[in-house]
Amino acid sequence: MTLHSHLRIPLLKTEEMPITGYFDRLSARPGETLQAYVSVADGAAFEARLVRVISGDPNPAGPGMVFEDLSACFALKMTGKRQPLDVGSFADIAHGPDLRGREAVTWTALIWFATPPHQGAVISQDDGASRITLSVTATGVRGLVADADCGQVHDLAAPMQAGVWHRVWLSHSARCDKIVLGCQPLGGSVRAQAFDVAGFRAPSGGRLTVAADAASPAGTCFTGKIEAPAVREGVYCSPDGIDDPVGLIAGWDFSRGIDTQSVAPVGPQAREGVLRHWPTRGVKGATWTGEEQSWRHAPRDYAAIHFHEDDFGSCDWEPSFSFEVPDDLKSGAYALHLTTAAGEDWPPFYVKPKQGGPRRKVCFLAPTFTYQAYGNCYFANRLESTQARGAAWGASPYCAVKYGSYGRSTYNWHADGSGVALSSRLRPLLTMRPGFIFEEDARGSGLRHYPADTHLLAWLEDKQIPFDVVTDEDLDDEGVSLIADYDLVLTGSHPEYHTTGTLDALGAYVGQGGNLAYLGGNGFYWRIARQAQHPEMIEVRRAEGGIRTWAAEPGEYYHQLDGRLGGIWRRNGRTPQALVGIGFSAQGPFESTHYRIAPGARSGPGGWILDGVDQETFGDYGLSGGGAAGFELDRADPALGAPGVVHILASSEDPPKSFGVVHEEMLTESLTMTGESPERLVRADMVYVETPAGGGIFSTGSITFCGSLWNGQGFEGPVSRILENVVRGLSGA
Repeated sequence: MTLHSHLRIPLLKTEEMPITGYFDRLSARPGETLQAYVSVADGAAFEARLVRVISGDPNPAGPGMVFEDLSACFALKMTGKRQPLDVGSFADIAHGPDLRGREAVTWTALIWFATPPHQGAVISQDDGASRITLSVTATGVRGLVADADCGQVHDLAAPMQAGVWHRVWLSHSARCDKIVLGCQPLGGSVRAQAFDVAGFRAPSGGRLTVAADAASPAGTCFTGKIEAPAVREGVYCSPDGIDDPVGLIAGWDFSRGIDTQSVAPVGPQAREGVLRHWPTRGVKGATWTGEEQSWRHAPRDYAAIHFHEDDFGSCDWEPSFSFEVPDDLKSGAYALHLTTAAGEDWPPFYVKPKQGGPRRKVCFLAPTFTYQAYGNCYFANRLESTQARGAAWGASPYCAVKYGSYGRSTYNWHADGSGVALSSRLRPLLTMRPGFIFEEDARGSGLRHYPADTHLLAWLEDKQIPFDVVTDEDLDDEGVSLIADYDLVLTGSHPEYHTTGTLDALGAYVGQGGNLAYLGGNGFYWRIARQAQHPEMIEVRRAEGGIRTWAAEPGEYYHQLDGRLGGIWRRNGRTPQALVGIGFSAQGPFESTHYRIAPGARSGPGGWILDGVDQETFGDYGLSGGGAAGFELDRADPALGAPGVVHILASSEDPPKSFGVVHEEMLTESLTMTGESPERLVRADMVYVETPAGGGIFSTGSITFCGSLWNGQGFEGPVSRILENVVRGLSGA
């Protein structure tokens, strides 16, 4: 979906952090080496020390920010340097065609844009002595020619309509000492004009770029789709015959290798190119008719690439230092505390259990795919009131609304209003930091994702329950064998994004009798794609429903990384209910309510989970929205599947009036999928599932549940007691 221009977020021209960094991966085992990449804005000296992250909630009414200082294991001082922040995607062909001796040459491409461009290069070639650049502006087509003697810029006044494919070209005639700039909407009238460029010599070889200026890509990138860029023989005042292969010197076919970062050459002098900063592929081209929805089945219909002036990809920084995980470091959450005179940062990572070493009974599955999908969300902590409260608490000050130079999240838009589909972990993820406040939260801390999940880790620490940590990415890479030996696997508060591999592994674990505790809401919701060649990148196409900030365009529902249909897992035939007994049902602002124990639950098969909980309602407190049942709620629905016999232990009640049913539950404005009233579907169900293999699944139905492990005085109260019953009962810890 493309937004109107007045809703677009600004370009990434924001402040840099005084110091920041990232690792080459988010987890490692003892004895393995992590590579650290650090940038210091002023190039000053910095220090780094190892800490274990116990609690990442800065709220003084909660457990606070708690770290274990492990400087004895790792600490260093060194001189820093500023690392580059390159923004804007383009195709880079290191060896452009040799045009010596040719009387006339044309550089051309098909283009499409959603909003009128300010200015962006379409195709450019530079051999060091001469350069041509064909650009589009808000008023038409621009041609730049430059050599050692002169530089000229000429404009063709030909305003182009957004949402329409156009052919644009720049032709150079050495015999006539002229260039011709041309533009034609496909099926429309030609606009062309000749300009004198006496003595100009066309480039001979050198670098050729598509969607950026070859001499200086930064700040010149085009926002929109480009198809069939080519260099051809002859001068064109009209595009007649321009697609005829006769006269082709070099071209690039974007319909080939859609799942790669390479651009395929066609023509006698074409050479393979590489894409910089991850533009979007698998998008509709100029010939798309709607007859085929998957690029795998009709690649010629998807022969375009959507470039963006704010595409980011990965940082691609130079390594700063390496860090070998100590052989005796226990599994858990860690960070390097980076400090310089101007500021500090806490790049996190996890330590997995040692290969072949002993396993604890309990394993926390860190939802790093979700952390990555939300990474640097522009909406997180955007209110000045929230920032002021965070400053008083000593929270992380680095929100993307101020420090947006590290790429966006998949919840944001590009400059032209198209959705961000790709997210890399090879960059600072500011939202994945201890102490990062995400939401305005009058009754709590406003934490989500990484810091919110430290509520669970701090609780485990307080209850002296030993645990290991593995990540989504680890599970996707290694499969069910990674978790098969654990008595109990715990999820985080929002395990929303999953691959086929992670769902298969969790399904296999449950199928062989494993015990699972789903401690959040809106989990197992969006399907994402990964690729072995680029394990750092995830992709989401927000297709056919779901709660979302943008919608994929019709015809662009299939991932470029794996060619599979995107969207929510429910639309892909794998419901959350079938895995954990409940699934996403309702959502509202960051507010919460309480649970009421279900009739007969105490005497049922899961009654032991409620031992020690004397009251009939519980959870009207907590650090996330002030209650245990809030923000995003899941409920049981037998029609959508179950992994065994589902027993409802409790359900939320009295939801805030601002809450509503998710889109996929509604058939009309009032008719729900189940036939119940919409109001009835606004609830969280806490359930216990007996699986056929003899295991048990406990699901909370709420994203704010773990925030209520803390009751104001400590990790006490009915919510804490319920989880302790679950963990000790299912694991024996």
